[in-house]
Order: sequence, then C-alpha cells, then structure tokens
Amino acid sequence: MRNKIDYTLYLCTDRELMSCKTIEESVEEAVRGGATVVQLREKDCSSREFYELALRVKRITDSYSVPLIINDRTDIALAADCAGVHVGQSDLPCRELRKLMGDKLIGVSAATKEEALQAVNDGADYLGVGAMFPTDTKTDARHVTKEQLAEIRAAVDIPIVIIGGVNKNTLGGFKNMGIDGIAVISAIVAQPDIRAAAEEIKKLWTENNI
Repeated sequence: MRNKIDYTLYLCTDRELMSCKTIEESVEEAVRGGATVVQLREKDCSSREFYELALRVKRITDSYSVPLIINDRTDIALAADCAGVHVGQSDLPCRELRKLMGDKLIGVSAATKEEALQAVNDGADYLGVGAMFPTDTKTDARHVTKEQLAEIRAAVDIPIVIIGGVNKNTLGGFKNMGIDGIAVISAIVAQPDIRAAAEEIKKLWTENNI
C-alpha cells in the first residue's frame, strides 16, 4: 500500500476554517470532489475526542478507499488503525516512528535539502515541502523557494507534496518539477461548496502541472 498512494490532492482538515458544521461533512465533501489523501489535524481536543473523531472520519475515508493520515499523533494513528502519520521537524524523529509504525505511512515536513535527506534516510514515505506561499494557517511556517524545492526534488526519490498557501491562484508554475501533489486547507474546506472547490483545484493542478 505504501508505494501505491495517490498524493495528487492532499486535504488537511481545519475545524476553525471549515464552512460546514462537522469535520466529517467537510472530509466527505472533499473526498467526493476528488481529494486523494486526508490528513486529520486536531490541536485543541482531548486524546479521547481525537481518537473517536479519527474513527468516524476513517469510516468515511475507508468507504472511498482514501488513506487517512493523522497529524503529529502517532498514538491516535495506531489506535484508530489509520494509514499513517505526518510529523514536523519538532516531533519524534522518523527513525523512531518507523519502529512504532511498522509498514504504515510516515510523512515528514521538510524545508531544506538536508531535512529532506534526513527524512529519507530515516525511512519516510513522502515529504511535505513548504511553505511555498504565505499562509494564514501557519504564520510561523518557513518559506521555501521554487529553487529550494527543485534542489529537494533532485536530492530525494520519494513523493513530494507541496504545502503552504496553495490555492487556485498559486498552484501554477510547477510543471516538470516532479511534484506528486498539493496539500490544501482553506482553498477547499473554507469554501461554500467544498466538493466543487476540490474538483476545481484538482482539475487546475492536473491541467497546469502534470
């Protein structure tokens, strides 16, 4: 499974930005619109609440054969038997996570070639590279230029998903760079019609960059 993931449209959830009432509705509408991976991000709930939410969301993603990734929380990913976990540079090292996760997916955020190479050496399955553009979702995110992105792409052979301010106005210009997909938050979940937004973003990315 780890080698067969379609990273084209990687949805990250955000309950503060979503236009609908529940995470579950937000996820299902995005998946119906073409999201190929879902990352569940929860910063302000208890472990029990996160676990129960993960189970509910996983029932939805499983019904569409879409992998569910948990942000940061390896314990939640394992307890809910999700497809994997995504971690940043300040989280547990990937090499230690691999001992816990077994054959499950591990994604690592990287902003430099050195971080990318370390992630690959430690057993990461894919990289989240960014922030490519200014974003209100994570105001302290490090900026990555297209030149740095190209340097990372040339250095590693695992899938790369770009993140940070990616929307229908910024997703062009990555053609022939070998990028496997885009991670999107507000450009999908904050829109009045989440399904239509996902369809449009996916179509534009495919037309402009693949």
